Amino acid sequence: MADRRALRIVHVIARLNVGGAALHVLQLAAEQRRRGDHVLVVAGTLAPGEESMEYLAEDLGVTVERLTSLQRELSPARDATVVRELVRILRAERPDVLHTHTAKAGGTGRIAALLAGDARPPVVVHTYHGHVLSGYFGRTQEAFYRVLERVLAMRTSRLIAVSTEVRDDLVAFGVAPASRFEVIPYGFDLCGRADGDESGRERVRAQIGAGASTFVVGWVGRLTAIKRPLDLVRVLAVLRERGVDALLCLVGDGPDRPAVEHLAAELGVADHCHLAGFQKELQDWYAAFDAFCLTSANEGTPVAAIEALAAERPVVATRVGGTEAVVDDGVSGFLAPVGDAAGLAEYLTRLAAGPALREEMGRRGAESVRERYGLDRMVDHVERLYRSLLPR
Repeated sequence: MADRRALRIVHVIARLNVGGAALHVLQLAAEQRRRGDHVLVVAGTLAPGEESMEYLAEDLGVTVERLTSLQRELSPARDATVVRELVRILRAERPDVLHTHTAKAGGTGRIAALLAGDARPPVVVHTYHGHVLSGYFGRTQEAFYRVLERVLAMRTSRLIAVSTEVRDDLVAFGVAPASRFEVIPYGFDLCGRADGDESGRERVRAQIGAGASTFVVGWVGRLTAIKRPLDLVRVLAVLRERGVDALLCLVGDGPDRPAVEHLAAELGVADHCHLAGFQKELQDWYAAFDAFCLTSANEGTPVAAIEALAAERPVVATRVGGTEAVVDDGVSGFLAPVGDAAGLAEYLTRLAAGPALREEMGRRGAESVRERYGLDRMVDHVERLYRSLLPR
């Protein structure tokens, strides 16, 4: 637009750890900056053992201000410090839009906006990349967070959900009525993250000890309980019992790594389970996989599944959250209930026996996600929302 007025935008996210939320925020901020907006990303501190994506901020030219007091754990004293620091930033930046992401940043950021006086941004939006209202904490904490989200929702210009499934969960929890939500699916620049080639495939497969006929089941993420990585090991054991020459390759790290290693040894599949740890460049790893498996108990929008499909790899996943919006069951992959290791293994067995099926599902998946999860489409949608909320 020739008469487009540049906006001043502050994004706040709890931490720039490896994952979909951080990737989304950084690529969104970079594209907004490219379009001429003044953009600042405020981020907190990583949890112990987490890998950082701040390198991507540097690569993309995104300005990041670190708040060491902004941490995932609940701490009234520290969180009060975060609110004060965010008020200071809002008074200094005077943004048109405050856009918060993830639970802790959404709470402290929106409270700071309420306390910023004449520096309160005219537009305050919050994106739910998923939610922590079920499956993460005990009942008392969950009840507290649900009440807090309801109160904050009433003082937020607009709520964004990354999928209809996430929105519907939040509506069911009473956070806000559906009319208060805008569903804006993720959008990514997938070039460089899912465009591996045959030479990269061969290099990685040699590195992990996969032969020409080995069926490599891949996974990318953080080894935490909500991702249920132990189920991946159980799936591998079922595949091996069925005579499939399968190798499980886990790319990523996290607190559940020792448990994964222990279970792999206990089930006798340790020699067929490769833990690659954190990898900065992913395209050759996706190329090395024959199929991708996701066993999560909860997902907002599974970015790793999007990347795997973009790399033309079929995805076998649990039917949770936004996964159904990404994986078209029977077309680009298969879906099974959470914890159903036998069901997931059955689908992977079919893929192992059918290279033509893998190729067809991979092709359809790539066509679908590259169209639906493009970066420009997402940034355009976010900008339209911002401008529709600004005072006339």
